[in-house]
Amino acid sequence: MPQFERYIGIDYSGAKTPEAQLPGLRVYMATPVRPPTEVAPPVGRRCWSRQDIAEWLCGELVKTEPAIVGIDHAFSFPLPYFEAYGLAHDWPAFLDDFQRHWPTDQPHSYVDFVRDGEVGQGELRQGATRWRRLTDRRAGPAKSVFHFDVPGSVAKSTHAGLPWLRLIRQRLPQRVHFWPFDGWDLPPGRSVVAEAYPVLWSRAFPRADRTSDQHDAYSIAAWLRLAELNGTLEPFLRPELKEDEEPIARIEGWILGVA
Repeated sequence: MPQFERYIGIDYSGAKTPEAQLPGLRVYMATPVRPPTEVAPPVGRRCWSRQDIAEWLCGELVKTEPAIVGIDHAFSFPLPYFEAYGLAHDWPAFLDDFQRHWPTDQPHSYVDFVRDGEVGQGELRQGATRWRRLTDRRAGPAKSVFHFDVPGSVAKSTHAGLPWLRLIRQRLPQRVHFWPFDGWDLPPGRSVVAEAYPVLWSRAFPRADRTSDQHDAYSIAAWLRLAELNGTLEPFLRPELKEDEEPIARIEGWILGVA
């Protein structure tokens, strides 16, 4: 019997402000008996905003029916970042520290405003493009979370999305398991939020008439559903890591689907 009753894929965007409606933000949801369909934005809105998605997720994940959510941005930073700033190897503390310096969840705040020194204290928490997480190197084409302004970059969406993970965690501490920071094993009855990388799966599903953003969100939801139903999800929850790599991955995070 499936552990999850909903499979949610989110294609993310770090453009504009947290309240801005963005066509690049897309949400798809599937169930064990229904393939992914697109979730419409809130009534009266043409597109989702990052704030909308965070609020909607809080409403979905508080439900007793467990869901697994894949979001297309990094959930943490490379180990050299923690070492450079003397940060504890603790993910919730990292989220707090990041949001203090990069308050990209605040109204009317662009990621670029922080980068340019107009908002926050981003200059005190910079990273180098040569810093890549272990999971990024294992995934191959995944770029550094500090590699801005290049095609395929996840830097802006990551810097925009991290404060919203913090909000969800603070609101639903007993309902949501953030993988792998809360552990590699998934507790029964709880919803799970994990980092996804749709390029790993998007070619496996026909694109039909979906835009690239729609197809990325669709592919995340479709893969999560298929992987649980055919029994291949469980091995990906336990990637092949050496003894010295496991604690690093618990700090840096891991892309679900990378072996």
